[in-house]
Order: sequence, then C-alpha cells, then structure tokens
Amino acid sequence: MKTAVMTDSNSGIKPEEAETLGIYSLPMPVIIDGKVYFEGKDIAQEQFYGDMLAGKDVSSSQPSPGDVMDMWDEILKSGYDQIVYIPMSSGLSASCHAAIQLAQDYDGKVQVVDNHRISVTMRQSVMEAKRMAENGATAEEIKKKLEKDAYNASIYIAVDTLEYLKKGGRVTAAGAAIGAVLNIKPVLTIQGEKLDAFAKVRGMKKAEIKMLDSIEDDLNNRFGNVDRDKIRIGAAGTFLKEEDAEQWYEMVRERFLEIKDVYYDPLSFSIGCHVGPNAIGIGISVISRDC
Repeated sequence: MKTAVMTDSNSGIKPEEAETLGIYSLPMPVIIDGKVYFEGKDIAQEQFYGDMLAGKDVSSSQPSPGDVMDMWDEILKSGYDQIVYIPMSSGLSASCHAAIQLAQDYDGKVQVVDNHRISVTMRQSVMEAKRMAENGATAEEIKKKLEKDAYNASIYIAVDTLEYLKKGGRVTAAGAAIGAVLNIKPVLTIQGEKLDAFAKVRGMKKAEIKMLDSIEDDLNNRFGNVDRDKIRIGAAGTFLKEEDAEQWYEMVRERFLEIKDVYYDPLSFSIGCHVGPNAIGIGISVISRDC
C-alpha cells in the first residue's frame, strides 16, 4: 500500500512547504468583510493582521466538502492507494467530524485522524505520519497510532490584547476594559480540545516567563520519563514584525538547549482570529519510535 499524508494549514504547513516535505496541505479559508481567502495561498500574514487592526470583519471557516474531496480525489488519482488525513482538532472545529462523514464514501481509502491538536503540535503529528508512511504503515495503522498519542502535547498562548477574545465572546466588554487598564495579559492553553484560560499576568514579559516555566514543568514532570530526543518544542506567534518572531524563537531555543528540535511556526489564521496580532505561543509534543 502506498499511503499519502494530508493535513490542513492549521498545522503551520503551507502548500509550498508541503510539496517539499512530500505531503499535501489544504489551505484553510478565512473571511474578511465577506470575501473568502485561503491561508498560505492568496493572503499573507501582513494583510490578514493588518485587516484585523483596521477593524475589518475577520473570521475563520472550515473547508468546503468539495475542496476536501477534490484533494482526496486528486491524490488517489496520482498513484496513492490510501490517504491519512490529519485536520485540526475536533474540539476546535467541526471540520474534523465533517471529514469523517465524507470519508465514509471512500471505502476505507481515506482515514481521518482526530488528533486533538493544532499548530506546532499538529505539525509533529503530520511529520510522524509521514515517517510511518515511508516505513510502510497503512493509513489505518497511522490513524490508530496518532490518536493513541494525541494527548501527549501542550500548547500555551499569551494574548497581547483582549479585544479579539471580547469579539469572540470569551471576555466581557467590561473585563476587556479593565484588563487593558491593568495591562492584564491572559495566558491560554490547548490541552487536546478547547482553547481554555490558564493564567493571568501583568505584561507580556511576565507572560513569556509564565509560558516558558509551564513548558519546563511539562518537560520535567508530565514528560519527565521521556527521552529528550523524543521531545519537540515549537515556538509560535502572530507577530507583525519578523524580528519579534526571531526574538521569541531565540528565547525558547536558549531556554531549552537540551532539546535538539526547537522550531518556529506562525500561528494559523484560525487561532489568529481569536487571539489577534502579536500573540505569542509555545507547544511541546512527544514523538514515538516504536512503529
């Protein structure tokens, strides 16, 4: 069996990078003042966050069934026998369950993974799937393995402004106003399912320290018995300036020198819609080598 690996741009893997990696990545749609754009295809970060700052109506959307099935059909026609599809967590979007329903018409040729991940931890699931496929694993075997290991990951995100959490109904208008006056920066977490509150601190510097300390705690306690060569740490953000992204990446890399694989990815637009520009994130995940 020749198995293809497919994901969506919530993994941080855009179409051009996917081609280099030998996988397939479906661009996720975003809607700006009623017009649909596709992440990594016809809209860049500068325009996306610039439009948010300009007060335009910005929202995320799930891919259409037609776009999903068109990519599946294209892959199967190109010589693959099976597809393992890794969309964003079912706890964050209905797109995963929608894909599971669509896959029922493909007689087992398409296996949809409910991996409970997004962004930098989702990327590691995709890379693990690619490694397994290259070693001869079937789509069903990859699905079972990824779902078994899905919760071996954490993500923390610090929000620079409460404005977009207020728009999404996660913070009241009064709470956002008080937070702005007091320079409160919420730290959010994704532990497999939803985006939840984790901590509140004063200022982004303290938020950075809180997240770094939280990852270190995961590393030493939750994943304390895991070999360091099986740990991956990803820095992330919705930075408007490239130098800010580089600075955050360097902070993460220097804090975790014992981890060989530390990398940076922009947060996906699906997360960016909720956290706004200049948010910072970090994720930790465990990979397996037993199959």
